[in-house]
Amino acid sequence: MMRTFAEHQHAVRELLAPLRAALDAPTGLEQLAVQLPGGSPALGRVLAVDVDSPADLPPFANSQMDGYAVRSADLAAARPEAPVALPVGGTTAAGDPVRALDPGTAAPVMTGAAVPVGADAVVPVEAADPPRFPDFGSDRAVPPGTVVGFTRPVDAGTFVRGAGTDVARGHRLLPAGIRLGPAQLGALSAAGITHVTVRRPLSVLLISTGHELRPPGEPLEPGQIHDANTAMLAAALREGGATVREVVTPDDARSVMAAVEASAGVVDLVVTTGGVSAGAFEVVREALAPLGVEFSKVALQPGGPQGLGLARVQPSQTPATASPGDDASVAVPVVSFPGNPVSALVSFELFLRPVLRAFAGLAPDRPRARLRLAHEVVSPLDKHQVRRGVLDGAGDVEVGAPSSHLLHAYANATVLVHLPVGVDRLPAGAHVDIWRIDD
Repeated sequence: MMRTFAEHQHAVRELLAPLRAALDAPTGLEQLAVQLPGGSPALGRVLAVDVDSPADLPPFANSQMDGYAVRSADLAAARPEAPVALPVGGTTAAGDPVRALDPGTAAPVMTGAAVPVGADAVVPVEAADPPRFPDFGSDRAVPPGTVVGFTRPVDAGTFVRGAGTDVARGHRLLPAGIRLGPAQLGALSAAGITHVTVRRPLSVLLISTGHELRPPGEPLEPGQIHDANTAMLAAALREGGATVREVVTPDDARSVMAAVEASAGVVDLVVTTGGVSAGAFEVVREALAPLGVEFSKVALQPGGPQGLGLARVQPSQTPATASPGDDASVAVPVVSFPGNPVSALVSFELFLRPVLRAFAGLAPDRPRARLRLAHEVVSPLDKHQVRRGVLDGAGDVEVGAPSSHLLHAYANATVLVHLPVGVDRLPAGAHVDIWRIDD
């Protein structure tokens, strides 16, 4: 029985769901430095445990502006027609020790500097009279008798960043499951945290099959092509947060089996391309169907032939702790895509990319919209067709040809256009669902 696109998408999620627990297991955790010379090894990794702040952030009340630290009560009577004049006290710059504010004075304070004890507000220097600081000596001393005027009252808390107003000591700084980007690494560093516990990335074995495949740069004999799938899907997998082992095999079931056995117990997931349809040399199906992988048709174009399941595999390297007679086989999740490059990449986008990105703490879904067609399209009535397209100057969708060999067109596309089962023709101006792929 042919699966729908949604049914196969659900089946892939169900197959891979246990991998999340494996990544969170103690054996899957790593301690990494937040910052090292040359960059952070934790950048892009997923936090494995909640992190609470060991300190208040900010650690002390500091000024949001260059201005004068004051007691708001001292300016309560200030009016333009009756300014309040206060003697100017000692100056505080960023990094200076916290000083105390003498009653009835105004103390120059710079942005980020500690607000003197006793002050509860900061008046920007441009709102004072005169609207500039006095000339400081080499020791930052203010000439005796210097005063500053204020023409308006100020509310307590004005332009003061209170201690712990970002996060208080002991409160949650970052939750488990968040991806560590620049802002997260900055928050950890601000709290004085030097190391974090992160999940290890998902490990994937990528097998591209085909006698005809040759690496880019090698000369081609008649009937041969350069291998696009390995570079394309390896990049897609890594972009989804996985580490990748790459293997290219000929159309030989024993070679496919050898590649899987060599990585069994080492990788979390096997992804294959090619050898899954109904031809005479479907080597992935031949190798993996007897081990538990199911091969079926999905009502999808391109990408109809798909494979999915747990392959029970005997690792080629038996653990030293194994006893004679022990069953050392392991169950390896396998996701198999067609070999045509566009079919393989569309399959990855629909079925695997959202799962991998969720594991990696990334937004799983592409940006989506419902837009107008720039022209008429036709589609197979019984298939969910995914076409590649671009937006024209009016923001309408220009849809490319459906053929699954048009990788150049895919590379220049900015959207994937979804034409669901039951739709065979849509006129110009009709609305279609699109996924943005140009981010």
